[in-house]
Amino acid sequence: MFRIGYRTMKTALGAALAIMIAQAFQLEFFASAGIIAILCIQKTRRKSLQLSWTRFLACMIGLLYAALLFEFIAYHPLTVGLLLLLFIPTTLLLKIQEGIVTSSVIILHVYTVGYVSVELIFNEVLLLTIGIGCALLMNVYMPSVETTLRKLQLEIERNYRIIFHEFAEYIKNGESNWSGKEITDTASLLQKAQTIALQNIENHIMRYDDQYYHYFKMREKQLEIIERMMPLLTTIEIQLKQGEMIGSFMEELSQGVNTGNTSSKYLEKLEELKEAFRSMALPKSREEFEARSALMHLVYEMHEYLLIKQQFKPIRNYSVFR
Repeated sequence: MFRIGYRTMKTALGAALAIMIAQAFQLEFFASAGIIAILCIQKTRRKSLQLSWTRFLACMIGLLYAALLFEFIAYHPLTVGLLLLLFIPTTLLLKIQEGIVTSSVIILHVYTVGYVSVELIFNEVLLLTIGIGCALLMNVYMPSVETTLRKLQLEIERNYRIIFHEFAEYIKNGESNWSGKEITDTASLLQKAQTIALQNIENHIMRYDDQYYHYFKMREKQLEIIERMMPLLTTIEIQLKQGEMIGSFMEELSQGVNTGNTSSKYLEKLEELKEAFRSMALPKSREEFEARSALMHLVYEMHEYLLIKQQFKPIRNYSVFR
């Protein structure tokens, strides 16, 4: 389906505005201001600002090389080749290689005119300033992604509730028709969410600490533990009292995802569960020993799962993480 995104709209408006301003000032090669604006509009504010600076610096170096080589050697295609042989390694050395394309436009302006003058240099600096300025102006607006991140958070938490519910059912009943798709779906959702959260961080020029990003990293670590639980469940071949107790705990845990309950509450219950296990009689068979060993390993993994959430420190009054 044909669709015009906000970045496409900003690019079109920025290029048009840059050309209009450059043309109003009657600058030579005024259309190049539009090209510069297009190159400088990026996905995030921080990226746009960084690339604008590198392109401006690269263009200044390109102008210097053009003035020296063209004036002292000749205005000839071979001189252009020699200039690029020197200029490109210089940008790589200074880590401003993103400015190669923009600088090439400026360099070719000098080559086309056939001489270097104060007026020409002033013209090129104005083209750069207008193009970069319009790009930065367009990038002042960035659509909020908080609604998207909130939706992803709710989907992930819904999946966690389903996962622990299915774990509990399997431990209690010894069988399940669950496909496990929520685990793979959650992995994809977490990857998508972290990418968007990182872009949100990049849209803040000053130092910015995004709680959504840390939240999704926390859930990613928890998912790794959940994935470790899966093979443990399949090793439990007999039904035990301990299994019923762990199943009940997991069911309660599934209902507690994204509620007002804290991890500390569940950690305390888990400690009570372990104490109850210690007071029980020793296993009477090899099968019971292996099953109880797997169950204790599950308890350990759940303890790690809860510790990760407990260590997550949301900022005060951040209502999303209540």
